[in-house]
Amino acid sequence: MSRSTRAAGRRAAPRASRSRQRSHRARTASKAIGLTLLSALVPGTGLLMGGRKKLGAFVLTISVGLLLIAAYVGLTQRDSVLALAVSPRQLLIATGAVVLLGVFWIWVVVASHKLIRPVSMTYTGRLVGSMFVGLLCFGIAVPTTVAAQTVMAQRDLVGSVFQSEGNSKSATRPKVSNAKDPWAHTPRLNLLLLGADDGAGRTGVRTDTVIVASIDTKTGDTSLISLSRNWMRMPFPADSPLHKIYPDGYYDPSGPAEQPEFYLDSMYDNIPRQHPGVLGQTDNMGADVVKLAASAALGLDIDYYMQVNLAGFRQIIDALGGITVNVNYRVPIGGDYGEGPGSNSEKKPSGYIEPGPNQKLDGYHALWFARGRYGLSDPSRQERQRCTIHALVSSANPQALVTSYQQIAKAGKQLLRTDIPLDILPAFTQLALKVKNAKVSNIDLDKSKNFPTGQNPNYSAMREIIQKALSAQTKPVASTPTVKPTKRPTSGTTKKPTPTKTTPTTPGTAENLNDACAYNPSQTGN
Repeated sequence: MSRSTRAAGRRAAPRASRSRQRSHRARTASKAIGLTLLSALVPGTGLLMGGRKKLGAFVLTISVGLLLIAAYVGLTQRDSVLALAVSPRQLLIATGAVVLLGVFWIWVVVASHKLIRPVSMTYTGRLVGSMFVGLLCFGIAVPTTVAAQTVMAQRDLVGSVFQSEGNSKSATRPKVSNAKDPWAHTPRLNLLLLGADDGAGRTGVRTDTVIVASIDTKTGDTSLISLSRNWMRMPFPADSPLHKIYPDGYYDPSGPAEQPEFYLDSMYDNIPRQHPGVLGQTDNMGADVVKLAASAALGLDIDYYMQVNLAGFRQIIDALGGITVNVNYRVPIGGDYGEGPGSNSEKKPSGYIEPGPNQKLDGYHALWFARGRYGLSDPSRQERQRCTIHALVSSANPQALVTSYQQIAKAGKQLLRTDIPLDILPAFTQLALKVKNAKVSNIDLDKSKNFPTGQNPNYSAMREIIQKALSAQTKPVASTPTVKPTKRPTSGTTKKPTPTKTTPTTPGTAENLNDACAYNPSQTGN
């Protein structure tokens, strides 16, 4: 072979290579845009069509593998997902993984477009292609950023509200013996719910809302027990240091019959101030005091408390888009009798929430629906508080949680205070999912017999009622659903919504909250 022939062959080789490279490219700009979109939807396909077969196969395999792993974990490994969602360390790793995946995805889209686009393009074609790729990258970057921010919000919430058992102190919390299955020897978990009002114009902190939720750890069926804010003579367990200070209950034996400074709602603030350190080391002595008193009064071992700040409660409901409740009588907005610990001077309500079925309330009105008491009885207020909790649990649907989670997490930092240890949060989250889909009932403590006034409640009789209600092995009874939203009457009609018929509750029995919270305008709130 002559030298000229060999030189010609060497010069011809690059032309063949360029020809093969051109064969992988789209012939038009519009087709390149379509293939780029496909590469964004199915990462790796663009690299394959652009001639980078090994790299494209690798990216496609990784993409499909990640999707299959995510589906498998989501469908079969719920425990692992819950454990990740409440672990600050794993949440930080998850945030980094989300960001890396987003960056990798964007690189795949850009690289695919460069391989696929025609070699010769007009200025307009290049501009349109670049704009389309930029739009795709923006569409990937936004959800990636939102996902990373949401994960970090969850991490911030968990780290702010919950502490590990070793990093927190409690005088009343049980020891965790098995973090993976903490309910193995606990048929019922008793949780104290406190609604604390430490807003502007208030002196100290009042726990106006005190509810014990007794949860069946197998089924999630929950019984709510409300304690009246004006109960006096609250007892303490015999082995508690407070029992020595108040052997006959929390009141002043030499004082008058009615003692507002010895109401249940004053214990949280007064006892820690009067007897600092009496319970030993604790992060929230006021909550521990109320836990001990409620345990002795109701005959239940209360495991943990969850304290709700009312200002944060309002923000949570707004973040969820409101709650739907039945309003059976006029509920006051504001108003103060000018009596009792923390009260202002007497003033009339600024307005009312009017009666009506299935009313959608924002955070402000939901808060007053739960706490309004001017001119109404304490039992009616307790019932509205239970109905508010019931409506809040029902409204926490996945769509609302996903779309508003960052606002919810931000409010939750201000809303919650608890002694539930971080170590058992995965198990606690599983139990909460059971509660959402289980039966919630109210245990009526029979006010007419056991506490017609708060001066000397019959705690012994209450304990009997509670034990009987919790140990009863009865078949579940179908509850009466709340009334469905009614259509607005057309012009000229005066048809009123039909109230839901409910079965009268026998004092001392448990009542399903679907019945207790149904629309019944015959109620007066007195």
